[in-house]
Amino acid sequence: MAANAKQQAMEVIERLPQDASIEEVMENLYFLTKVRRGLAQIEAGQVVSHEEARSRLGR
Repeated sequence: MAANAKQQAMEVIERLPQDASIEEVMENLYFLTKVRRGLAQIEAGQVVSHEEARSRLGR
């Protein structure tokens, strides 16, 4: 995938069908944003173990 946000957004939009609604475009861009944020957090070491996640969720 492309290096910068604008290029990534354009690639996401290009993969959508021609009749995609504005809502579908926004949902896909929102998903891309969340994935990018998550990957950045992983790279920064901002992760928790599976056990810690279960503990935080009370399970």
